[in-house]
Amino acid sequence: MNMSDRFRASVAPPDLKPSKGWWFIFSGYKLLVQASGETPAIPFAENPDELGVAIARHLYLGTLLGFPCFAAEINPGCDFPAGLSLEELRSLFDRLEDGFYEAALTAVHLIDWDKNSRYCSKCRGELKPRTSERAKGCEQCGRLEFPRISPAIIVLIEKADTLLLARSARFQLPFFSVLAGFVEPGESLEAAVHREVMEETGIAVKDVRYFGSQPWPFPDSLMIGFTAQYESGEIKIDGEEIVEAGWYRADQMPQIPGKLSIARQLIDWFVAKHS
Repeated sequence: MNMSDRFRASVAPPDLKPSKGWWFIFSGYKLLVQASGETPAIPFAENPDELGVAIARHLYLGTLLGFPCFAAEINPGCDFPAGLSLEELRSLFDRLEDGFYEAALTAVHLIDWDKNSRYCSKCRGELKPRTSERAKGCEQCGRLEFPRISPAIIVLIEKADTLLLARSARFQLPFFSVLAGFVEPGESLEAAVHREVMEETGIAVKDVRYFGSQPWPFPDSLMIGFTAQYESGEIKIDGEEIVEAGWYRADQMPQIPGKLSIARQLIDWFVAKHS
């Protein structure tokens, strides 16, 4: 069963009597889960009060497995009863039931947008949620504001039987990954690939091909993955954005990202191809 069979996005809840639903409740990027054996579960209740949790805001997401689902944010300093705990969203990848992790990514993106989009960026009027689309409207000037989505490219570069991996100064752990960067105004995705690779490593590439995409709501990115072939140039790094880079064979990999990211999907594709 795919995600679309399980989760149906909607803006306005149906006009029905209150019923139980799934509650994706966050504190930052930590998600409130219930212990259910070795598998964490999303709380299923009529409202957060039933769970003993005080929330600052909530919004309707749609239906999941036929039941309503909601995104919510915990009040700062809120206590919650035994059996409930906060866990880092990224650590829950492959641990939640199918479809629930994808819904959680949608939830954390929208709850962050709801919190940070209270007033109009044009006239500072109060924004109110619309019921016909996922947007907020200004009551003073009528401006519509939609959830922000920031496109970023991520690219695996091949050179014969090697791939280019780099270590960013931003990485908290000393792992290597493929190159990535945000798309600039007026720029196509392919142009962003060529620019980012040249800026970060001094390498020119060719044969840029689409690989896949992944929502990355930390806080609002959409990662668009590509593969490309080396064309020319020698690796030159600035020592600030990129602190180390090199060509690696499939059997000589350094420490690489975990299974969650599209970066790892690209690397796994390369390894499978050259194994």
